[in-house]
Amino acid sequence: MSDTQTAPEGNIILRTLAMPKDTNVAGDIFGGWVLSQMDIAGGVLAAEYAGGRVATVAVDAMKFISPVKVGDVLCLYGEVTRVGRTSMSITLEAWSERDRGRSKHKVTEGVFVFVALDDDGNPVPVKQD
Repeated sequence: MSDTQTAPEGNIILRTLAMPKDTNVAGDIFGGWVLSQMDIAGGVLAAEYAGGRVATVAVDAMKFISPVKVGDVLCLYGEVTRVGRTSMSITLEAWSERDRGRSKHKVTEGVFVFVALDDDGNPVPVKQD
């Protein structure tokens, strides 16, 4: 994970529009909103990989690099970077597209840990190919 990279790493998982209702007192998009979008994206990827239900159990690392502005399209990229018996680490990058896609800025990155669950919420082994 690097502050100077010029293109996202991983596959696109989610794109969403940053709206005025999601701003903090400074007028930038609230960091908690960005974090929740990353959690959603990571959950999508983890559930696909595990073949079923998952839950977030940790955020091992999170680094905010640049603010998200109202009107930016927040793009979430990710990849499975570690698989344990019942858990997966998903490395995520959030990039904002500004000026109708003419510029891209990396805004944050993080490593989210998910656990595969059965229908009753108990950890189960991750289905591996």
